[in-house]
Amino acid sequence: MKFYDRERELATMEETRKVAFNKVSQMTVLTGRRRIGKTKLMLKSCENTPTVYLFVSRSNENVLCRQFTQIVRDSLGVFVPNGMDNIRDLFRYMMEIGKQQAYNLIIDEFQEFEGVNNTIFGDIQNIWDATKDDARVNLIISGSVYSLMHHIFMDYKEPLYGRATSIIRIKPFAVSVLKQILRDHSPQYNNDDLLALYMLTGGVPKYVELLMDGGAFTAQTMIKHVLTENSVFIEEGNVMLIQEFGKKYGNYYAILSAIASGANEASRISDVTGLKSLGGSMQRLEDDYDLISKLRPIKAKEGTQTVKYEIRDHFLRFWFRYIVKYQNLVQSGKYEDLYSLVMHDYTEYSGHVLEAYFRDKIAEENTMEQIGSWWENKRGRDGDTDQHEIDIVAIFFKEKRVLLAEVKRQRKNFDATKFERKVQFIKSKLFSRYKIETTCLTLEDM
Repeated sequence: MKFYDRERELATMEETRKVAFNKVSQMTVLTGRRRIGKTKLMLKSCENTPTVYLFVSRSNENVLCRQFTQIVRDSLGVFVPNGMDNIRDLFRYMMEIGKQQAYNLIIDEFQEFEGVNNTIFGDIQNIWDATKDDARVNLIISGSVYSLMHHIFMDYKEPLYGRATSIIRIKPFAVSVLKQILRDHSPQYNNDDLLALYMLTGGVPKYVELLMDGGAFTAQTMIKHVLTENSVFIEEGNVMLIQEFGKKYGNYYAILSAIASGANEASRISDVTGLKSLGGSMQRLEDDYDLISKLRPIKAKEGTQTVKYEIRDHFLRFWFRYIVKYQNLVQSGKYEDLYSLVMHDYTEYSGHVLEAYFRDKIAEENTMEQIGSWWENKRGRDGDTDQHEIDIVAIFFKEKRVLLAEVKRQRKNFDATKFERKVQFIKSKLFSRYKIETTCLTLEDM
């Protein structure tokens, strides 16, 4: 699959490279989940300029230094002496090279140095501080383990805190980019195909690439491709999360499984998992691992008890909801049965995903100040909680305007009278001084 999007990131990185090559060394840190396209972006940004690319594998320091020494020689055509058996001496030598010639130095999966030698980060900090002003090195660092990269560069107690010129967090493709990719590969696609691509990949470039290169352009073939024996998607969640959690992942898996299955309030998560004390684990999943979001009704106060949780990553939502939940089918190789189960559930499950799709689409296309949902944990006179729920609320504070939207897969399921009652309810409660716009969004509007 060709290279898509990332114009903003490439422009930022090009400006940084110009400064590094002409004035003083620069350090750029790229973060983002596994498969988000960090390596491709780094290499793209360095095209046609002298570049050393180093991948930090789980090895010992001596072996890495031998590998890196040869890569530097081959990449820059310079002399590098044998015998450097530690990263400290090699990095110092590479900064010395930067005093003679300008070049890009990419260090991929940088957080893996933690397991090689935990003094490396302090060594790099000391050498960088001492030499960066006299060298012309465009240092680009990336890592896929969010918690470790955050700790290394954003914890004020760590040696590399404050050293990065810029920290760029790579996000999934926007919905407009997913449309472009699907259009390029399958001009006759329908909106259910687009929804399935969003649902399964969440815009993660590598997942999109795997589906497109595999010829999976329809909702049915995409789901079939994911739920096939030997598909990389089957173990992808495990690989990704074990990198983050290490061996102590049991409680985290249980919580994520509960949320994916619909237990989105703390009390329900506790009931499903049997875990009585959730506070610490939930906070770490949100803040340290960036895997869940705490949702409040729009305009709710920070301390409100009306809180729901969701898994941020669309692929992980699907993976926990089906691949983890139905491990018995995976382990027994009954992929056809699993596919049938997902397809039977597809209309309902994708309907919830459609709400997230439209929130992303509206946020991409507009300049509102806030977007979310609104609900109250109360029942109406008829016992119906639905009258206290609105799928999408987008607030344009400067214009004193609010967009209220109901999301349905099919327009025939939209009850205009019921929705108008909701609109009047929330208007009287929160938006009496705002201009209200209303709409129903369906597959047709994607």
